[in-house]
Amino acid sequence: MKTMINLKKLTVLTMGLLMFGVSCSDEFLEVLPTGSLADAQVGTKDGIEGLLIGTYSALNGVFGNRFEGPNHWVTGSIMGGEANKGTDAGDYSSINPIQRYEIDPTSGDINQLWLGRFEGVSRANAVLAALANATDVTPDDAARIAGEARMLRAHFYFDLKKHFNSVPVFDETVAAVDVVTVANTTEVYPQIEADLQFAYDNLPSTTDAGRVNKWAAAALMGKAKLYQNKFAEAKTWFDDVIANGVTPSGEKYALLDNYAAIFNAEFDNNAEAVFDVESANNTGSTQNANYFDDLNYPYNTGPDGPGNCCGFFQPSIELGNSFRTSAGLPLLDGSYNDPANAVADNFTFTQIDGGDEAAFVEDAGPLDPRIDHSIGRKGIQYLDWIEHPGSPWIRSFPYAGPYSPKKYIYYKSQENSLTDGSSWTRGYALMNYTIIRYADVLLMAAEAEIEAGTLDKALEYVNMVRARAANAEFWVKNVDTGADEANYEIAEYTAFPDKAFAIDAVRFERKLELSGEGHRFFDLVRWGVAAEELNAYLSFESQKLVTKFGGASFTSGKNEYYPIPQTQIDIQGSDILSQNPGY
Repeated sequence: MKTMINLKKLTVLTMGLLMFGVSCSDEFLEVLPTGSLADAQVGTKDGIEGLLIGTYSALNGVFGNRFEGPNHWVTGSIMGGEANKGTDAGDYSSINPIQRYEIDPTSGDINQLWLGRFEGVSRANAVLAALANATDVTPDDAARIAGEARMLRAHFYFDLKKHFNSVPVFDETVAAVDVVTVANTTEVYPQIEADLQFAYDNLPSTTDAGRVNKWAAAALMGKAKLYQNKFAEAKTWFDDVIANGVTPSGEKYALLDNYAAIFNAEFDNNAEAVFDVESANNTGSTQNANYFDDLNYPYNTGPDGPGNCCGFFQPSIELGNSFRTSAGLPLLDGSYNDPANAVADNFTFTQIDGGDEAAFVEDAGPLDPRIDHSIGRKGIQYLDWIEHPGSPWIRSFPYAGPYSPKKYIYYKSQENSLTDGSSWTRGYALMNYTIIRYADVLLMAAEAEIEAGTLDKALEYVNMVRARAANAEFWVKNVDTGADEANYEIAEYTAFPDKAFAIDAVRFERKLELSGEGHRFFDLVRWGVAAEELNAYLSFESQKLVTKFGGASFTSGKNEYYPIPQTQIDIQGSDILSQNPGY
């Protein structure tokens, strides 16, 4: 089906080698000394390619903890206020304090995230170290393999930077026994940028599906520059990607006509996928599918819905309201949460499980059509399953609200062909998760254009994204009548009158376009508005979900970053590994 599926099957065979010779231990980021057997096995081109495949496999996690997943459904989306943990208070209760911004350094989930990303760094370093001693690798192959490894290492370090800010920085030249002495005092961006520049210079434009190419490196470089507020440099990189970028198969980057196709396994490796994580089924391990999303389905669906478990990752009430429009445009003044604008099924239907079904009235007001590609709402067709039935698919209204996740959910027609049902739940789907997609690039480029003073170009990029969403052919339809399932209304902006308006428009467009994809928290932090936005979110959401959010608050100067795992400080020593402020 996909080239990378075969590579992922080989991953199962290479995992033992990786864990034997070049892996992190399960308690620390330390890279174990390479044994002589491992040296012999990886001293050839085939062996090094096997190490590289193992590095790719770390993109979707290593140890099977859901926080390791590339979609950051907890640390990016739930913490960004666009989703709630969902289900009820007793299930996966270790997330409860995290979503209230009361995270503790002893959190096992955060420790696993740290370990998983440093395992990726370790594997990339092992590839590079093996290349230095290889005997049968041509210069061209060596440059390409090194470029892939350094691109992946840059990604792992960028992820660590976004989450923890201060992390140990080391490359393949640091001996395994010395890793424990590396402090988290060195700025990581210089290494990220050096790796991405090397990758851009040495990777081909076209390659196998699932491998990174030079344009993925260029897009990630632009993103890294943007996170540092190096807007002019970011613009240069985004300009290059937009003008010249192609997928690994050589297809020019473009927005798909159908927004929903982005999250559908039948359209993987499409023109919008700049940097993605491949998935596969029937490999002998469900970890090669989207294991990190196995909880993120409507609750107790039975044969009428996907997953049959577990009711997590429910979109927030505040996010639902954000899709309200006026004259086709979003309510940038924040009035979408006002009672007159709130989406009708926000607890007007029921505040208790199994409430009065007759009291439910579907929302008749104008809505951005992306709401029903992003949020499962009662009475609205849920992919090719049934209309979302409300209470039967919600475990606890008072705790988690009325909505279900809808992105990256498999279709009824795909069950057992594009899913892996070999484990405890049906909910192992096969669509790729896209770390960077073209709409994301356009909206990041729009930010850079605003800072350059070219508001017309920023307007063009934002309107490209909105024009795709306005394609009525692909709006959610009633399966019986063919009519739109809601009163969809979306328009392009006619102008950005000034910089402040343009900034508000671009930031809100990212919220709508990329909702539930793990970006929101990190966007709010880099914009410097996390405390303001998230405390406003908590103030609103806690009126509805009192038990979950009552008394919660975001602390400025602390909650922008996650704590360094206490386990790591205990092992390495507080004189070497310093805790982040506030913890």
